[in-house]
Amino acid sequence: MPNPKNPTRSIGEAEVVRRWYVADAGDQVLGRFASRLATILRGKHKPTYSPHVDGGDFVVVVNAKNVRLTGRKLEQKEYVRHSGYAGGLRTTTAGRMLETHPDRVLRAAVKGMLPKGPLGRRMLTKLKIYPGATHPHAAQAPQPLEIRS
Repeated sequence: MPNPKNPTRSIGEAEVVRRWYVADAGDQVLGRFASRLATILRGKHKPTYSPHVDGGDFVVVVNAKNVRLTGRKLEQKEYVRHSGYAGGLRTTTAGRMLETHPDRVLRAAVKGMLPKGPLGRRMLTKLKIYPGATHPHAAQAPQPLEIRS
């Protein structure tokens, strides 16, 4: 029940209406594309946005292997991971990562733009990334997402 003195009401998790979108990553600049995806996953494009509620929509990304990086990032940008053992630091360039796992490049970019903690991890599960032009989510009837470069 809203407070009569303050008509602003924040929606709960059960009241969120989620939609499905499909976005084409072909020839999109990585950072600009990722920031638009993060906005939709977070729900900031909706008038019912609340920072403490996972109110975003599902996004299916196709053609992730065709995403662009500007400048010399293909050779200079590095992705770092550690095995947990002494001397277990592993680095991979962005160019190599795009060849082998193009979905991880986009997922890492979007993950850095979402909130840290359980809420951000839950938001990231609504992102579905595919390197090619096909996806198995036709049953959800995703709407095309217009993202200008």
